[in-house]
Amino acid sequence: MINAIDKPAIFITPDYVIHAVNQAYLETYNTQVILGQSKCHQISHHSNEPCDKHGEECPLQQCQSTARAANAVHIHSTAHGKSYCDILMKPIKDNSGKVLGYLEVLDAIDYASTESKKGTMVGQSAPFKQMLNRINRASQSSIAVLLQGETGAGKELVAKAVHQASSRNDKPFVVIECTGLSENLFESELFGYEKGAFTGATTSKKGLIEIAHGGTVFFDEIGDVPMNMQVKLLRLLETQCYRAVGGLKQKRSDFRLVSASHKNLLDLVEKGEFRRDLYYRIAGFPIYLPSLRERLDDIPGLVNHFIKYSEYKHKRFSANALNLLSHYAYPGNIRELKNIIEQSALIANEDIIHSSDLPESVQPNHTSTDNKNTLKTATELMSLDDVEYAYLSQVCQQFQGSPAELAIKLNISVRTLYRKLQRYELKLTAL
Repeated sequence: MINAIDKPAIFITPDYVIHAVNQAYLETYNTQVILGQSKCHQISHHSNEPCDKHGEECPLQQCQSTARAANAVHIHSTAHGKSYCDILMKPIKDNSGKVLGYLEVLDAIDYASTESKKGTMVGQSAPFKQMLNRINRASQSSIAVLLQGETGAGKELVAKAVHQASSRNDKPFVVIECTGLSENLFESELFGYEKGAFTGATTSKKGLIEIAHGGTVFFDEIGDVPMNMQVKLLRLLETQCYRAVGGLKQKRSDFRLVSASHKNLLDLVEKGEFRRDLYYRIAGFPIYLPSLRERLDDIPGLVNHFIKYSEYKHKRFSANALNLLSHYAYPGNIRELKNIIEQSALIANEDIIHSSDLPESVQPNHTSTDNKNTLKTATELMSLDDVEYAYLSQVCQQFQGSPAELAIKLNISVRTLYRKLQRYELKLTAL
């Protein structure tokens, strides 16, 4: 029966031992599976301990505690390196209802990675994994998806992932920017126009909706669509039918809908600025994109990823610079991080990018109105080394005396002061 499953699958008992395996599973991992002896975590994690001992949720334990199917996103050691997979675990019962074991089915996630890979989302934090789980579930159906999160959190990349993981991945992925669209432009861009429909229409033109036939349409910042155009958009989404500007023939386009907004659309609904019926049409499956502040563990990997695929790939960040980047608030999220990396790499005179090469907004003594509160929160969570570095960095910029005077004020020896300054790559402004 297990060979009838086209995805990698195993049957295990409560002690994690594999008793049945299909060919797809054997081809996924390099480690040999010995039925009745090999344990699932030995094959997938190269570990002698279950995954929950290493910070991952164990779907087997979830099944045992709830007596229901469970799922989790894990990082597995496959034949192609460390890879993400979505695990579905189901209890298998006999006729009397007694649990015989558990069926584990794996779904590979190709659009995300723990390591730097071109064209993939990079991360391994818990909020990132939760987002991957939602993306993978959404991609398995044609339900309308609404992406919600702060500006710069990567909504278009997630929309592409939904499309890539769906059955429509060989068809077009069309982006429609809703911000700034006038009513006339909205109709001509979406629906196209016929020759002579208006002044300047010397030829016919296909609309984005027609181009997207069979694929996915991504309405970016859908909350910016004016009220007078929302009714036309609703009619399109409900019927998938439209007419080109200046045309009489009704056309139909089969497309999957993905929308995104950094605004709270329900608040707009309550204010009467967004149609309630349109909201429930687009919000079939909401996916929340975590801010970079919620993904601080992912920053070192993202820094490596962005620098690797930039024109400064020969450069790297010092430990102190990376430490500063890992504690910054990022009001602009991933987009801001990418800009900071490019700016710092351009400023740096050496192949090593030091903390002094980072923009002023990232420096520990910078307390702008935008990120004063979030920096304070981040500081409260710093290690003692991080707090010492942040304090000494501020002191070095403000103290005007000699090193000996500063050492006396800090109640340490001059030698200890110089050792700390060298460790954190700091220098007194007065020197």
